[in-house]
Amino acid sequence: MRDRGGPLKGIRVVELTKVWAGPYAGKLLAHLGAEVIKIESMSNLDEMRAYGGVDINSAPYFVSINQEILSVQVNMKTPEGLDLVKRMIASADILIDNIRPGAMERSGLDYESLKAIKPDLIQCAIKMWGSDGPLGYQTGYAPCFAALSGLTAMVGHEGETPKGMNIRYGDSTAGACAALACVAALHHRESSGEGQFIDLSAVETMTSLVGDSLFAWSVTGKVPEADGNYHPEMCPHGAYPCAGDAWTSIAVANEAEWQDLCAVLEAPALAADPRFADLSGRLANRLALDAELGAFTQRHDAAVLAEKLRNSGVPAFKSMSSLDLCTDAFLWEREAYRMVTDHRNGTRPIIGPSWRISPDPPLVERGAPLLGEHNAYVYAELLGLQEDEINDLIARKVID
Repeated sequence: MRDRGGPLKGIRVVELTKVWAGPYAGKLLAHLGAEVIKIESMSNLDEMRAYGGVDINSAPYFVSINQEILSVQVNMKTPEGLDLVKRMIASADILIDNIRPGAMERSGLDYESLKAIKPDLIQCAIKMWGSDGPLGYQTGYAPCFAALSGLTAMVGHEGETPKGMNIRYGDSTAGACAALACVAALHHRESSGEGQFIDLSAVETMTSLVGDSLFAWSVTGKVPEADGNYHPEMCPHGAYPCAGDAWTSIAVANEAEWQDLCAVLEAPALAADPRFADLSGRLANRLALDAELGAFTQRHDAAVLAEKLRNSGVPAFKSMSSLDLCTDAFLWEREAYRMVTDHRNGTRPIIGPSWRISPDPPLVERGAPLLGEHNAYVYAELLGLQEDEINDLIARKVID
């Protein structure tokens, strides 16, 4: 394989992952320069290869997540297939799995068994509740993580049923924390020679995002509820409608900023309104204030208004849509997007790593793999199998 460079150059990761959380962790490590090998099979596909109504090598969810990943096919339901997986793990530094609780143990791929093969192995198991405890047997998807963590109950407008989120933060957040833990374990191994087992709970990861609200009841006696954009010490504080169905987010922290906001909006009546004369008044009348502010902001272009407000010292930014982000020149100049190439989709943009590394950034230029695209590399080069051995395994559907 080509030399991609990067701080994790020379590190090999084996993935037994599906959907998003595990593959997201692998992608981040690949974006740091690691060689990441995803174990797959035709008889047990990653669900992401099936989403989108297209063939398994062009499914949009799969190709959006798995850049710079290598794919090798093996049927893990056969003894020979499991032996091949163990040989791959023996050549790896990190193993990531997010498959069903108990599956690794039933397959003889638990950490204690794998340490006999690779004593300094780092194994990261991503599960909904972690690998033990009374609910360690439960499986779930990102909406479950968010609901069980307490985050869903806090997302929504004041007085409404909790809305939750339509972005699967549970997957990407758990995946990012898994990648961080793997890097920390690599550092530990560098200094001690010891591998580690990382038991990552997606629910606990999401609970950590709740922040101080987790302990609010013990301090205030009130259980936090969804409250939209409310802020106890800033008002106005929210997203306000602008021309063309766009929105601008505004946060006013003091009286000077409040006066400046009214001046930019050419709204002297608002500035003089006794209901809004100070913070306590604006907070007490925030719903009326939001409605009146919206009547002024909707006359303006969102980006232009935000710039005028910032120039006047008022924190404000356009609330960017996905289309706004994809066409943002600054993000392109920052290389937030990278152009990658794969077999079915040609050259296309992807969301690249959010960091800039100097002086040895890894290459990010290859898109998602075809199923089994790297069989020859893994079986012939890494495991040393001969061509007739590989053909025999294919014929008997051990390589499936």
